Order: sequence, then C-alpha cells, then structure tokens
Amino acid sequence: MQNMSHRLQTLDWFVIGAYLVVMLLVGWYFSRKTATTDDYLLGGRQMNPWAVGLSLFATLLSTLTYLSMPGEMIKHGPMVIAVIASFPLIAWVVGWYIIPRFMKLQVTSAYEILEDKLGIGIRLLGSALFLSLRLLWMAVVIYATVEKVLIPMLGWDEKYIPYVSAFLGVITVIYTSMGGLRAVVYTDVVQTFILLGGAILTMVTITYSLGGVNQWWPSEWDPEWAPVQLWFSPTSPRTIAGAALSGWVWYVCTAGSDQMAVQRYLATRDVAAARKMYFVSLGVAVFSTVFLAVLGLALHGFFTANPQMLSEGLSIQEDADKLFPLYIIVGLPTGISGLVVAGLLAAAMSSLSSGLNSSCSVVTVDFLDRFKASGTETDAGNVSLSRYVSVLIGVVVIGLSMFAGTVEGNLLTVTYKVVNLFVAPLFVLFFLALWISWSTPFGAWIGVSASIAVAVGISFYELFGMNIFWIMPGSLITGIVVGSLASLVPLTGKALPVPEDEFA
Repeated sequence: MQNMSHRLQTLDWFVIGAYLVVMLLVGWYFSRKTATTDDYLLGGRQMNPWAVGLSLFATLLSTLTYLSMPGEMIKHGPMVIAVIASFPLIAWVVGWYIIPRFMKLQVTSAYEILEDKLGIGIRLLGSALFLSLRLLWMAVVIYATVEKVLIPMLGWDEKYIPYVSAFLGVITVIYTSMGGLRAVVYTDVVQTFILLGGAILTMVTITYSLGGVNQWWPSEWDPEWAPVQLWFSPTSPRTIAGAALSGWVWYVCTAGSDQMAVQRYLATRDVAAARKMYFVSLGVAVFSTVFLAVLGLALHGFFTANPQMLSEGLSIQEDADKLFPLYIIVGLPTGISGLVVAGLLAAAMSSLSSGLNSSCSVVTVDFLDRFKASGTETDAGNVSLSRYVSVLIGVVVIGLSMFAGTVEGNLLTVTYKVVNLFVAPLFVLFFLALWISWSTPFGAWIGVSASIAVAVGISFYELFGMNIFWIMPGSLITGIVVGSLASLVPLTGKALPVPEDEFA
C-alpha cells in the first residue's frame, strides 16, 4: 500500500482561495443593504423562495451528510436512501400544517410562539434547547470538516486542528456578521452549486477512469451490506420503514421548531412563497441523497479496482467515511481537487453561517431584548448588537469543536448521538403549544423532560435495546404522550389564554 500520490497543488489553492474571497465579497455587498434588524435577521421578509429553498437545503446538508452518505452506502448498502420514501408525507405535513401556522404570526424568533400559549419559562426553555442543539451541531460540523477531512487531505499534523478550525470559523463569522440573512442565503446558493458540482465531477472522473458506469456498478449484493427489510425492528438500524420514520420525524421536527427553518419561512413574502421555498429544498434534497449514495458505489468500485491507491492502514469497508476525501487527493486532476475541497468547505460553511445567524436571532430576541430599556433602541444600534452576538457565538462554537472528537463512532453515529439529541424534545414544546388545546406549562416541562430522558437513554445506554435510529421517534412519542397527560393534572392550573383564531 502506498500513501497519497499528491497533495493539493498551487492551482487547487488558488481555487479554494477564490471561493473564500467570493464569500467575503458577498458578505460585504449585503452589509451595505442592511439597515434594520428585520433586514439582518429575516432579509426584509421579501426574499426569493428559490434562493431561500436552496439556502435551507445547503444549511441542512452539512459536511456530516455530504461525507457520511457515500460512506453509509459503501458500508451498509442501498438501504441508506430509504429515507426519501417519507418525503411526500413530509411535504404534506410541513406545507399544509406547519408553514401556514408560522406565517400567520409576524415573529422574529420561533420561540415567541411558545410564550403566547405556555408562558415565558417555556419560551426560554425552547430557546435554550435550540441553542444547545445548534451550538453542538456547528461544533461537530467544524470538527468533522477539519479533523476528518482537511487535516488528512493536507497531510498536516493534528496539532494544527485548532488553527484550521479557527480559520474556517473566522471566515464564516466575518461574512455572516457583515451581511446577515441575505448574505447567508446567497452564499448558500453559491455553495449549493459548488458542493453538488464537486460531487458530480467526482462521479464523472471515476466513471471515465474506470471506463464506464458498468465498471463500478455492483453486479450483486455485497455480503457486508444490510439486507432489505421492510418493517420496523428495534434492534436493526436499517429497515425501509425505520429509515422512513426516522427521516420523517427529523424533517417534521426541524421544520416545526428549528429557528433555522422557521427563519426561512418568515424571510419569504407569504404562505405560498414559503411553501414553494420548502418544496425546492426537499426536491434538491432528494436529488442529493440519491446522487451521494450512488457516488458511494462509484468510490467503492474505484478503490476495489485500485487498492494501491488506499493510504496505508485504510480498508474500504472500515474506513468508508474517508474514501471520498481520499479520492479528491489521489484521483482528481489538479484544479478539480481544489473545487471539490471548496465543495466540502461549502457544506461546512453554509451550515455554520445559517447556525450563527439563527442563533444570533434567538439570543437577541429571546434574551437580550428583555434587558433593553423601552425607547432606547435604534436600527443602527440593533444591527451592531446582532453582529457582535454573531461573533461571540462563533467564538463559542470554535471552542466547542475542540471537544467534538470525544464522541465515538462514524460520522452518521456522531450526528445521531449528539447533533440530533434535542430535535424531538424541542418539537414536543411546539406540538403541545399549537395542537394540544389543554396543554399547560407544567405538562410541557414534564413532557420535554421525559422526551430528553428517552433520547439520552437510547443514545448512550441503548434503552430497551433500541438503536440510535430510534432516538427521535422514541423521544417524540414519549414527550407528546407524557406532556399531554401531565397537562390534565388538575393542580397545574389552566393554559394561558390564546385568541381562538390565533393558531387556526
């Protein structure tokens, strides 16, 4: 076995540098068009639904998914794409039951809605859960990009991880803090084309080098792959129904409680535009899911035909997550390597920029605005404050990224164990507030506590023998049932009054 045949060349670095400069220029351009906090946090509420839809897609397709999807296909087979079976139902639930409810309310933070029904304590709880979720998520994104991808590709010592993480974070913080949501959205559009283009170029070069699709397309089912199973299994993580349920829960919970998603509905003109935006995001997600999975087959075929290209100590099956970044170095022509590396950076930076902007809106609206004296605010002052908050959040995320490597498992396992831990518990609060008419603050506290307990139990202790794919479904069902029943306890008092048509 031999080491990588080459590193990034001058042309590759030029391409990467050009990409970073473009991101900074977009941030600078939109900084001149930002006059109010509505401009900074919601893009003036009149943004193009196509652009916002691509932005939401790029936000949710982090480096974790970009790298783990080909790796999952290589290691476990085609069952990984079963998640798209749930997409029609996701579109129906989100498009006609979730988006209209949020669009009726002219809010900036999604968690303002919780206060209307369940009080200030539940609103702050929701905000805190969101911040915990997204700060951990952004930290893992930076870690995965730097420690798992950039450092091995560059052949640098691991001691440089903090410096590379800081550099990646600083660039993202600069353009995000300058231009606000408009800069985030339009850099996401550019990043979407770069990251998908990088994957497509990888597929083309593999196919060309091997002499056609038939040279890497498998002729039989790999014995290492998970067998096709239709129905649910508490112990098998890969069944069609299980993957579809897990995907449905994640998308619906994210769409119905995550500020990054809600912020994009509110950035559009009306319900029709917001629905169109979401369908654009889902459509591109279907394409990317299938394409990245098939790319895994191509990578598997390439390294099976060229085992000498594997770095010493690597195996196709055990190191499936590493094959995509490895191929970028050993298989792509100079210049194209730089473009695909830019795609990996794009996947990370689009997630990080969106997380920073949405976290900024929550910190500003749900926490800091409560301490301002009425009548003392100015538009310029509010925008400056939002920019300072974005920078501070970026510093915190970079610090947290240094500890993300302590969680064991491949990228997909880390995503489920850490990043998705609070997804369902957060949505439990919104479900109780918007759809359970008798819900109370006491019931919400008990429900979300039970939901978190189940999520932690399944994630780290395999509660009831369940695997990580049951973290979100299990914690969602538990939280809704327990919260609804606890709200019936007569000593808890009544829910706060809400106008009859407010959530109609």
